[in-house]
Amino acid sequence: MLKVVPAPDTLIGRRFDIAVAKMLGISRAKAADLIETDQARIAGRQGEHGKSATLQDGDLVEFDLVDEQRAPEPIAEDMPIVYEDEDIVVVDKPVGVAAHASVGWTGPTVLGSLLKRGVRITALGVPGRQGIVSRLDVGTSGLMLVCKSDLAYKEMRRQFSEHEVIKTYHALAQGNLKEDKATIEAPIGRAKVSDFRFCVTPGGKEAVTHWDVLERFGEATLAKINLETGRTHQIRVHFSSIGHPLVGDAMYGANPKLSAELGLERQWLHAMQLEFRHPRTHLNTVVTSHYPADLEHALDVLRARHAEPAEA
Repeated sequence: MLKVVPAPDTLIGRRFDIAVAKMLGISRAKAADLIETDQARIAGRQGEHGKSATLQDGDLVEFDLVDEQRAPEPIAEDMPIVYEDEDIVVVDKPVGVAAHASVGWTGPTVLGSLLKRGVRITALGVPGRQGIVSRLDVGTSGLMLVCKSDLAYKEMRRQFSEHEVIKTYHALAQGNLKEDKATIEAPIGRAKVSDFRFCVTPGGKEAVTHWDVLERFGEATLAKINLETGRTHQIRVHFSSIGHPLVGDAMYGANPKLSAELGLERQWLHAMQLEFRHPRTHLNTVVTSHYPADLEHALDVLRARHAEPAEA
């Protein structure tokens, strides 16, 4: 079905593939595919420059997207709701559940599962991501807050953007961290080698990660982590950058042998606690979680391997 959209003012002067990616909320590579298959084009300029064309004031963008029949999104039946009132809902997101629907993802999502359970979510926010003010990676488990009311969305978005929410994670870093307490301050940007990887780079966005050691195993270290910023993959990238990738995190350099020995098929990273001011009552609110079975099992194996032998 053909849809014609005026070029947004904020995208005038940008490359066409970048503009399409931002307009549809998809990757630049996917946007380029749509342009090359004539599913996205600038009216009156078909084939003139393709994806490298520059969007101009007054241009009309035509979308003629092929309707891909998709199976109904599965529901995350085992996703606990750990806090809920008229304004917010906090879930304990299992691994393998995305925050919201995206191109190429066919598994369950937090937003879709809540809506299918009958939880009312505010309409504020990007379509398909409404109510979401902070996300977790598919491979990261733990607490995630979604807004039910318009009041909550506006206030919680402000609190997250101004770093007023205290987000506490637990992570298992490979190797023996030298310090008991430290801060990693290094800018993070998208890696040129992949649409999905990020890296420490001088041209990236400011990122600050604080950590405290909770337990040492020699070959790995359990740490409590607080973030001042919320960059994509921030904890994973920062720990990899200091030579201590998260155990199980193959994307950022984890030892596959150790991962297999601990039974891990994803990064050992869990969002343990959220502390914030309630958007309506302004009372300090703390929500906590506990380790899921796969992460607890990995710790049990490490503790058994490094337990001191009993005295005779």
